[in-house]
Amino acid sequence: MAVLRWLDTNVEKIIILVCYVTMAGIIFVEVIRRFLFNEQVPWSTTVPVYLFLWIVWLGCAYNVKIRAHLRFDELRLRLPYRGQFACLCLDALLWIVFAAIVIFYTGEQVGLSYDNFAIVQGTDDVMQWWFYMATPFAWSLLIVRVLQNFWRDLGDFRAGRPFNLNTNIFGD
Repeated sequence: MAVLRWLDTNVEKIIILVCYVTMAGIIFVEVIRRFLFNEQVPWSTTVPVYLFLWIVWLGCAYNVKIRAHLRFDELRLRLPYRGQFACLCLDALLWIVFAAIVIFYTGEQVGLSYDNFAIVQGTDDVMQWWFYMATPFAWSLLIVRVLQNFWRDLGDFRAGRPFNLNTNIFGD
């Protein structure tokens, strides 16, 4: 149980960090190789772009988790307590509907890449679908984060506690 709790707290941060360090390492090494030795591996311009998919979409899920995503709180904070809760419910519903649409259509993209054995340009055996999986995976995780926030909000609403609308990107 402690492992699952730790994963729940850190999964986005770990994957983002690994992808970012890998992406930066590839770019750094290949810039040095290009300017000092006039050579470069062919995949050095494509793999970092694919890694960026993982960074962006997991960053989106993480920001939903900590409630630092784009939202319009000026109006919401002026609403009565029940109105605030209604807005939180609407937020959750819209996130889930939009995520389902994204997962459906990007799942088709992953399937096409998988079925066609699409490889990353400049490589012999690195499959594109490994990178395209970032979108449906991260949006599935985003649904989990939305539901976690919703259950917390529902508990706060039932107990009459103020909603925790923390927007600090550096705190959990």
